[in-house]
Amino acid sequence: MKALKNGLFIDKLKFWYEKNHRKLPWRETQNPYFIWLSEIILQQTRVAQGLPYYLKFVEAFPTIKDFADAPEDDILRLWQGLGYYSRARNMHTTAKIISEQMDGVFPKDYNSLQKLKGVGTYTAAAIASFSYKENVAVVDGNVYRVLSRFFGIETDISSPKGKKEFSELANEIVPKNDSAAHNQAIMEFGAMLCTPKNPLCNSCPVSDACFAFLHNKQPFLPLNLKKVKITTRFLYYFIIENEGKIFMKKRTEKGIWNGLFDFLMIEELENKPVENILESEELNDILKTATIENISEKYFHQLTHQKLEITFIHLKMNNLENDFFVKNKPNFYDFEHVENLPKPIVIANFLKKFY
Repeated sequence: MKALKNGLFIDKLKFWYEKNHRKLPWRETQNPYFIWLSEIILQQTRVAQGLPYYLKFVEAFPTIKDFADAPEDDILRLWQGLGYYSRARNMHTTAKIISEQMDGVFPKDYNSLQKLKGVGTYTAAAIASFSYKENVAVVDGNVYRVLSRFFGIETDISSPKGKKEFSELANEIVPKNDSAAHNQAIMEFGAMLCTPKNPLCNSCPVSDACFAFLHNKQPFLPLNLKKVKITTRFLYYFIIENEGKIFMKKRTEKGIWNGLFDFLMIEELENKPVENILESEELNDILKTATIENISEKYFHQLTHQKLEITFIHLKMNNLENDFFVKNKPNFYDFEHVENLPKPIVIANFLKKFY
């Protein structure tokens, strides 16, 4: 009976996929470079948002060698707006390893692929399945949701037990010699029909055998008990202008924007009036020869685990004859150059709007 249910589930899913799937460029190729590129871009990113990035990267870097040879700043600039910039830096590292140590050829099996920097179980399974037809399941959030609802699995997906249980089931039902089509089908089904909220159960080809549908448990499955803790950061950015050029610096400290360019920044643990910030010892030398041109309204930027409250203060320098600039020897860039520097998207959007 279980085998029959599994078989019907697999067959109906594949039939639905053949009739309803979206035509996406990475589905038209078995090139592991393009599949790797698409899968990393689509982590934490919707297809509609990720597709333009994928097309830009393929145009800029048509081969893994092109990607490997590119300056990191160029890669981060193209990545701007996707977030999780460590993904882009890991990709650059992996591209260099494949290009320089593997003759430009990706590893050809699931276990070997996992040894690449930034390639976890999900991405390794995707490349192994879609490029090399290996019989391995791709398990992402969509797959968790579909399996949990259809088979009635109420194990917490964030727990080690849950991850193991879902992985075993997903691999159990992968049809031999047809893993690529099956994996694409179940992920697309979760993205388009069996959605997190308001799933389209009336259009579902397997609803008559779906545990969640028959027991009205769609809103409660899959079970995820892990709570995301959101921290709030208060950032004060100083746009320092001198003779029509802007001071920007490359971030070298660890953090979400490592490797990107930003302005002089002061961070506080609580929301403070700008007047208090301007009294900071760090600004004493700068303000001696500066004029405050503008103080922005507060900007809010939501990340996965952080909420940023940002204020921009525009300072125009009368001269650079003060201890801060003598000591730090800052770099000033014209607006055209600033446009081409990789920046946090919140800074890019602010500059685009007001400058």
